[in-house]
Amino acid sequence: MAKLSAGENSQAADLQRVLEVLPHRYPFLLVDRVLELEKGRVVTIKNVTFNEAFFQGHFPGRPVMPGVLILEAMAQSAAILALSEVQNDAPRLFMLTGLDKVRLRRRVIPGDQIKIEVSLIKVHRPLWRMQATATVDGGLTAEAELSAMEVEEQAK
Repeated sequence: MAKLSAGENSQAADLQRVLEVLPHRYPFLLVDRVLELEKGRVVTIKNVTFNEAFFQGHFPGRPVMPGVLILEAMAQSAAILALSEVQNDAPRLFMLTGLDKVRLRRRVIPGDQIKIEVSLIKVHRPLWRMQATATVDGGLTAEAELSAMEVEEQAK
């Protein structure tokens, strides 16, 4: 699995680079772009479009992005950060193990662009703790503390 390095923050990583780092695929890949990546911090983007499958049932006529998917986008962003920190190690997967201090502040609708910022709080490998926020147009949408555990990726 390719790694993003912390030295790449001068140029935004495109979707292809995200696909090289995360194991997620459509319809569950919820990070479209990495805007900034530096030691201990990442900023990503999720573009929310009307044709996403979850809008068919959540809610017909009044589409709202489910909060758990906003949290998943935050977790995927956290995985990008963690993978950049362990770039010289054997291939790793990051498994979400906990969510604390979760607050969903405003709804996310088609046409919104979610900006996600994740910062490291503590690392005691294989355990990771990170703070994440999601904003739309500068307004806080969601926030949480994420816990994850790194595991070696199994050979295919």
